[in-house]
Amino acid sequence: MNAPATVQPDSFLTLHYRLSGLDGTEHVSTFDMSPATLQMGGGQLAASLEACLLGLGVGEHHVFELEADDAFGQHNPRLVERIARSALPPGMELKVNSLIEFSAPDNASVPGVSGGVAGLLRELNETTAVFDFNHPLAGQPVRFEVRIIGIL
Repeated sequence: MNAPATVQPDSFLTLHYRLSGLDGTEHVSTFDMSPATLQMGGGQLAASLEACLLGLGVGEHHVFELEADDAFGQHNPRLVERIARSALPPGMELKVNSLIEFSAPDNASVPGVSGGVAGLLRELNETTAVFDFNHPLAGQPVRFEVRIIGIL
């Protein structure tokens, strides 16, 4: 008789998850929608969150509370950049507090990054824009709730 399946580093999962601040502010949730599917180790979920899933079985429901260092790390001021508006792609829609995607140059080789990066537009004036390339939850403890639906 086979042992029940548990989440392994290379598992393909179907799950519901919710990511919120410890104050209950919800940032993302699939509980009211279709469940998510993900390939463990595929970069769809932060490695720190994937680590919480290891060893869980189908039907398990857990809530993990992670300190900032164990979730998305501390906010790094070096990842906040002021960029001249003239250096931004023409026609780029700029709205404060919106997430702006930047594509990586064709010859760029950034480990773990495919296609580009996203930055939150923090400030905008006539000549410059300030982008924060930290994860939006960097520097914050988080609550990660998960229910495992299926494991392949």
